[in-house]
Amino acid sequence: MEITTRSLWTLIHGMGFGALYLLAGSGALIELQYRFRPDNANSARALSRFFSWYLAAMAALAWLTVLTGTYLIYPWYRTPPPAGTANLAAYPRAFLLAHPSTSAWHSIGMEWKEHVAWLVPISITMAAAVVIRHRDQMMRSASLRLTLQIFIVLSLVAAGIAGFFGAMLDKAAPIGGGTPIQIVKENTK
Repeated sequence: MEITTRSLWTLIHGMGFGALYLLAGSGALIELQYRFRPDNANSARALSRFFSWYLAAMAALAWLTVLTGTYLIYPWYRTPPPAGTANLAAYPRAFLLAHPSTSAWHSIGMEWKEHVAWLVPISITMAAAVVIRHRDQMMRSASLRLTLQIFIVLSLVAAGIAGFFGAMLDKAAPIGGGTPIQIVKENTK
């Protein structure tokens, strides 16, 4: 069993950074909804310090996801085939655009991933900055908590849609190539 370096980076990008971000997002919403209420003021200071670090870690995951996707995976996706290439399987963008049944995956799915997915790290970084700067007001201000919930949900929805499109694009036209990495040696008996 083996995997190529490009496939490994695609896996790290989507199932590593991206999936971890989505899982962490549900925890952030639960923290914000149930722990930061005026009637739960027992350890507000410790909770808000933890929540600041939690959102900062989420922001780091979001930036890692978007930056690896934009500057590592995306150039492999857009590699143009040499003139006269008949088999476009090794050139995902060209492969998708060559078939009318798959061209929408590029025009809708990749456009979302190219542009709208950048909302994820921007909105979660904003939420982390607000919590770090105004953590003392989190218990008292319902409007601050609601605003943070909106931005966290916005980032999760954008990340979820980008993850869906990424999985479908990888299924329709996987990014291959690179050096093979042997994970398990086959038994030749």
